[in-house]
Amino acid sequence: MSDHEVAVAAEDAEVSRASGDERGMTTAEYAVGTVAAVSFGGVLIKILTDENIRNLILQIILWILETISGVVMP
Repeated sequence: MSDHEVAVAAEDAEVSRASGDERGMTTAEYAVGTVAAVSFGGVLIKILTDENIRNLILQIILWILETISGVVMP
């Protein structure tokens, strides 16, 4: 094996190790994203099941609809 072939093989081995590390990071990023999505869903469920928050959201939606219908339909 020539010196050039040895150098190319060594570079290929380094690239393979770096790629393996990046693949692990991708898995970790998916895990963090999944945890964030589940946490956000839990917060939404807690907020939307609260009677006061639900009434506030309903009042805001009704106000928006009344405002739009007042502007669109004179």
